[in-house]
Formats: sequence, structure tokens, C-alpha cells
Amino acid sequence: MSVHNLEQLFQDKIDAEIKIEPLDWMPEAYRKTNIRQISQHAHSEIVGMLPEGNWISRAPSLKRKAILLAKVQDEAGHGLYLYSACETLGISREETINDLHSGRAKYSSIFNYPTLSWADMGAVGWLVDGAAIMNQVMLTRTSYGPYARALVRICKEESFHQRQGFESLLVLSRGSAEQRAMCQDAINRWWWPALMMFGPRDSESSNSDLSMKWKIKRKSNDELRQQFIDMIAEQVKLLGMQLPDPALKWNAARNHYDFGEINWEEFWQVVKGNGPCNKERLEARKKAWEEGQWVREAAAAYAAKNKSRNRLRLI
Repeated sequence: MSVHNLEQLFQDKIDAEIKIEPLDWMPEAYRKTNIRQISQHAHSEIVGMLPEGNWISRAPSLKRKAILLAKVQDEAGHGLYLYSACETLGISREETINDLHSGRAKYSSIFNYPTLSWADMGAVGWLVDGAAIMNQVMLTRTSYGPYARALVRICKEESFHQRQGFESLLVLSRGSAEQRAMCQDAINRWWWPALMMFGPRDSESSNSDLSMKWKIKRKSNDELRQQFIDMIAEQVKLLGMQLPDPALKWNAARNHYDFGEINWEEFWQVVKGNGPCNKERLEARKKAWEEGQWVREAAAAYAAKNKSRNRLRLI
């Protein structure tokens, strides 16, 4: 069968909402696009542990510490699910991690900003995890089966993270003047980076058209960003706080909120590695990988020993 015929059969499956599985034929560009997206998602989950892990030892109470510990552990689990999904596309975990360490692979730009106060833990949960969910719920219907299935559990846990983040900010918003100021400051600093999480404008996104055709994604960057703004603009009223955008205003004709211009120069600088914490985050990941070498070797030796032992039992 010709490549053209295979491509047509492949697209027919996509159009019929039939999931693509690891052993199915797929265009090389489809495989590479999924590797890029899934590995970037996995890296984001792992790197995303760093700004929150920074506050575990400084949490204001045992309850808040336990919640934050559980959340960071969840993010580690999400990364492992996603690395496993990526491996089904024929690339090893070591390759994907080496791509991250060498700078060939990216992770979400949001994690290159510092967490300066305890209120940031609430803002990250509410805004950052909220933006992630907006994108990931859509991805539970992505065309590649292993990725879609991994996202089902991830979304359930991320949804809880967002609710917990909002609750944390709600407590601060009802506290002292200092606590309310800390809450507002965190929202001010995380709002615009959260909007950048959805990626560049549709007109500047080189991967969107093909990803939409193959149903890797179902909505464009700008659609998801608008949906997020409409949701958060209502939720912030419950906190009695303000979003740092004087242009934010309900537009009855569009049935959406209008909003101000995003600082795209800042976005691209962070993507290129020039954000506040880019170097720090990458160095932390490299250090953790190097220091964990003995654990990986011990686990591999244990697995090999068990495999040999089981083989002897069968003889």
C-alpha cells in the first residue's frame, strides 16, 4: 500500500474519532508532534515541582504542609505517566530527559518565575493549574490513545489542585490587611504569565494547524485563553480581589471578556531561556538527575535479579 493511501486511512480514522494506538501506522510528523507535546508536558510536570517544593519547609501549618507535599507528589506521578506515554512512540525516557537537559526540549514557561510568598502557592494552584486544566481537559479527547488515557487521571488530580489553590487564597482574602495584600500581590504577578501558558497567538503558532487537523488538540491557543479569562474574571469576584488588567471588561456583543495586550516580548524571552529562573530550574533538574543515578542503577539491578530468579523458577 502506498504512503498516500496509508495517510488517507490514517486521516479517516482521525475523522471517525478512532484513537491511534502505538502499533498503528502513523505519519512520522504525527509521531514527532506527539513526542514534542507529550515530552514537554512531562517535563513541565517535573520542573513544576520546583517552585512549589521551595515552600514545603516554610508552610504556615502542618495541614498546609501535608497538602503541598501531596500536590508535589501528584506532579511527580503525572510526569511518570507522561514519560511512559511518550515511550510508546519509540523514544526512551533517557532520550527525552537528555533533550530537556541539553535545551532541545522545552517545558512550560510559567515555571521560570519565582515563588516569592506563601500566597504564591494559592495563585499557582488557582491560576497555573487552572490554565493547565483548561488545556488538559481538551486533551483527554486527543487522538493518540496513551496520551488521552493518561490525561484522564491527571485532570482529576489537577482539578483538585486548582480548588485547593483557590481555597488557600480565599483564606488569605478574608484575613488581615497584610494577608489580603499578599494575596493581591500574588495574583498580580501570576496573572499575565498564566495567560502566556496557552502559547503564542494563533497567527504565530507554527504547530496549531496540523495539530488541529490530526485532533491532537481540539481548540486553538486563543480560544482556550479566552475561555480561561472568562472563567477567572468571575471567580476573582469571590475573592474580593482584582485582576491586574485595566482593560478587562465584559463585552456583551462578543459574550466574552475583553482584555489587555499580553507582553509577548517577555513571553518569547522566557521561551528562549532568558526568564527569571530558567537557568536555576534547569540546573536543579540536571543536579537531581545526576544525584539519582545510583537509584536508577539499583532499581535496574534489582529488576534484572528478579527476572533471572523468575527464569530459574520456570526451568
